[in-house]
Amino acid sequence: MNRRLLSVPLALLALPAWAAPGSATVAAATPAPAAAGSLLQVLLGLIVVLGLLALCAWILRRFSAAKGNSGTTIRVVGGVSLGTRERVLVIEVADQWIVVGVAPGRINALSTMPKQDAPLPSGDTAQPPRNFSNWLAQSLDKRNAK
Repeated sequence: MNRRLLSVPLALLALPAWAAPGSATVAAATPAPAAAGSLLQVLLGLIVVLGLLALCAWILRRFSAAKGNSGTTIRVVGGVSLGTRERVLVIEVADQWIVVGVAPGRINALSTMPKQDAPLPSGDTAQPPRNFSNWLAQSLDKRNAK
């Protein structure tokens, strides 16, 4: 069934050759265009288009890099990975730190605290934390105790 449907358009394409058998000899007598010339023209056109594409990409990268992070008021203070795709981050916004939980497709604010100068907890009995997760737990415990 599929072959029969495919053969109908092919037969229609061959109709002009059946209708005028003398036209086939006329077509053979006309010189064929130079294959090398047309290939060279296609290659040069391709090179020009690729060059313009590269130029546009360079211009976009150059002007978008100039914007950068100048004047931003948000800064990541620290973070710790909880799993392969989960993290806890401390973000500084103005004079406040926000503890944020980040997971695929979700960002949750966990806690807020005033901006601190040093990550060391104040107090005589407190030991300096060995890593960020210990410091975060101590800071949250202090905040909840107040």
